[in-house]
Amino acid sequence: MPVAALHRPGRADSLPALRHIPKFSEVTRAMSAALSLDDWKTRAETLSFRSQAFINGRYVDSASGKTFECVNPATGRVLTKVAAGDKEDVDRAAKAARAAFEKGRWSRMAPAQRKKRLQKFADLIDKHATELALLETLDMGKPIRDSSAIDIPLSAGCIRWYGEAIDKIYDEVAPTGPETVAMIRREPVGVVGAVVPWNFPLLMASWKIGPVLAAGNSLIVKPAEQSPLTVIRIAELAAEADIPEGVFNVVPGFGETAGQAIGRHMDIDGVTFTGSGEVGKLFLRYSGESNMKRVSLECGGKTPNIVLADAPDLDAAATAAAWGIFFNQGEVCNAGSRLIVEAPVKDAILEKVMEVGKKLQPGDPLDPKTRMGAIVDETQMQRILGYIEHGKKEGAKLRMGGGRVKPANANGYFVEPTVFDEVDNKMKIAQEEIFGPVLSAITVKTPEEAVKVGNDTIYGLAAAVWTRDISKAFKISRELRAGVVWVNSFDAGDITTPFGGFKQSGFGRDKSLHALEKYSELKTVWINVGK
Repeated sequence: MPVAALHRPGRADSLPALRHIPKFSEVTRAMSAALSLDDWKTRAETLSFRSQAFINGRYVDSASGKTFECVNPATGRVLTKVAAGDKEDVDRAAKAARAAFEKGRWSRMAPAQRKKRLQKFADLIDKHATELALLETLDMGKPIRDSSAIDIPLSAGCIRWYGEAIDKIYDEVAPTGPETVAMIRREPVGVVGAVVPWNFPLLMASWKIGPVLAAGNSLIVKPAEQSPLTVIRIAELAAEADIPEGVFNVVPGFGETAGQAIGRHMDIDGVTFTGSGEVGKLFLRYSGESNMKRVSLECGGKTPNIVLADAPDLDAAATAAAWGIFFNQGEVCNAGSRLIVEAPVKDAILEKVMEVGKKLQPGDPLDPKTRMGAIVDETQMQRILGYIEHGKKEGAKLRMGGGRVKPANANGYFVEPTVFDEVDNKMKIAQEEIFGPVLSAITVKTPEEAVKVGNDTIYGLAAAVWTRDISKAFKISRELRAGVVWVNSFDAGDITTPFGGFKQSGFGRDKSLHALEKYSELKTVWINVGK
C-alpha cells in the first residue's frame, strides 16, 4: 500500500517526501536515523514480542490454544509464536465490542474526550516509534530506514489527524418549512471488523483505526498472519491512552479462519478490507450470507505509469518510475508496475530506470543503508519468481534482474529489481498483480493508445501521466479509469486526499474526511414543531 508520497523525482538517493507528519515525531526520527546496523541488531536481540490476542482490554491466548509461527523474512528464522484466533475468538471480541458500543463507553463519549484520547494514542505510538519500527522490519522485511522514517510516523500522524477531526464534523439541518425541523445526524455504524494487509502492517491498520474510532465505533482488527506484531503491540498503547475496554480489539489468525469469522459474524455491522480481489469477493459473499453487513474493499491494482514524449523532465519521470515499482520491494497496491511509454523516449526512460534500479539491490533490512529489503515470506517470493518465468515464456525481453538473491549475512527471501521490455499488455505479467519488484515496459505510439492500454485491466486503483501539455494532462486524467491520477508525479498526496479505486480495485475510500462516510450512518430526525 502507498505511503504519503514516494521519492522526490530527480534524486535516486532521496528519502520519501514526508508530508504532514507532526513535529512531535522529529526527535524520534532523528534518533532512529542515527542508529547503525550494529545498534539495530543489538536492539533486535533484546526485543520482546506481544503475541496474544487483545480482547476486552487485555491480552489473552486463543480459545483453542493454537499458535502459528511468525517468521523474519530476512533470515527465515522464527521470531515468536502468535495466537491463532478462530471463530470463538472473533465471537469473544464481537461480544466485547458490542457491549462497549451499547453501553456508550466510546460511542456516546463527548467528541472532545474522544479527540483527546486518540491524540494521546498517536503520541504513544510516536513515543514507542523505534520499537515499533524494529517490529515492522523484523516482521515484514522492509528496510528499517523506511519503517522508522515513513511507516511509524505516518501511522501516528493518521490517527492524530482523525482525532483532530472528531469535533470538526457537524450534523445538518435540512431546509424545511417553518413548521418542521429536520435534522440529519451522523451516527456510528456499530461494530466494525478491519482486515488489513501485510505490506504496510501498521500504516494500513491506522487508515482503518483512525476513522473507525473517530466515528464512534467499536473495532476488531485482524492483522495479516505474515506481519501481526505491530498491531498486536499497539493494542496496549490504545488501552494506555484510555480508550475503553472492548472498543479496540485485535484477533490475529488466518484469513480462512479468523477473517472468515469476521465476515460471517451476525453481530459485526461492517467490514473494511484491504488485500486481494479474490478475498475481497469472499467478504461480499460472507455479507450476503450473514447479516448484509456493509463492506468496503481496496483490492489492489495494476497502475499504468504513462510517460509521453513531451514529459517535462525525463530523468524525473524515470526516477519516479523506478521508485514507483521498487519501493517496499514492489509490495505496494498502487505500484507503477506498467510503464507505458511513447516510442520516441522509451529507450532513454528505460535506461534511466535501470540505472536507478541497479542502485537498489536488496540488503539486510536492519542496515540503515539498505533501500530494498526482503519479500514478506517464501510463498510470496516463489509467486514473484513464477511471474518472472511466465514473462520470459510469453516473449517479454528481460532487461534486468529476474532472480532470487542472497545478500551478505542474510539468508531469507530476496528478489532483485526486475525490468521487462517489449511487453504486450495482454501478457500475464501486464494483467495480473505481481506484488513484487517487477516492471513491465510497454511501448505505445500515441497518447490515445497510452490511455487505451492504461485502462485495459480489471483494476482501477491509480494511474499517472507525464506531459508538459496541461490540456493533454487534464484530458488524460479524465479518461483514465482510476481512483487517483497523478500528473508529473507518482504516489503524491497526503492524509487529506481520499484513496481507493474503480472497477475491481474495490469501493470506498481510505484517508481524508471521506473515510468517515464508511463508518457512519445517516439518520433523519423529522420534528413537527407546529405553527
